[in-house]
Amino acid sequence: MTDNTRPPLPPFTRETAIQKVRMAEDGWNSRDPARVALAYTPDSRWRNRAEFPVGREEIVTFLTRKWARELDYRLIKELWAFAENRIAVRFAYEWRDDAGNWYRSHGNENWEFDAAGLMRLRFASINDQPIKEADRKFHWPQGPRPADHPGLSDLGL
Repeated sequence: MTDNTRPPLPPFTRETAIQKVRMAEDGWNSRDPARVALAYTPDSRWRNRAEFPVGREEIVTFLTRKWARELDYRLIKELWAFAENRIAVRFAYEWRDDAGNWYRSHGNENWEFDAAGLMRLRFASINDQPIKEADRKFHWPQGPRPADHPGLSDLGL
């Protein structure tokens, strides 16, 4: 893997699509904007709620701002569908604001990859649900979700 190639490469099989989804989840759980941005083409286009970052520099800026606001961020992604060079996922993440209010954000993403396995398009739709701290379901140390931690379907989400 280099900055210019991100296996697995399209066309995706069910197994490689699941692997790609888990790699994306692990990257986002690192909360390292520069690392995450390398999974996208230099001219990648996003829609994230009402924001439309274009290119790695804007992605880094967006993610830096996001994770400064969304504290104790924990994310789970799950494959929804795939074909050729596209993957659809559903996801949920838990976070708190600086006042200690907890949220679970639910959404869907549609991804399109180039031949080198870099994501060139990302369209995300997200809804935030206030939750009580006692209702949190994502309990692992900061970083990648442990392999034995339940996924979204297992958690009933």
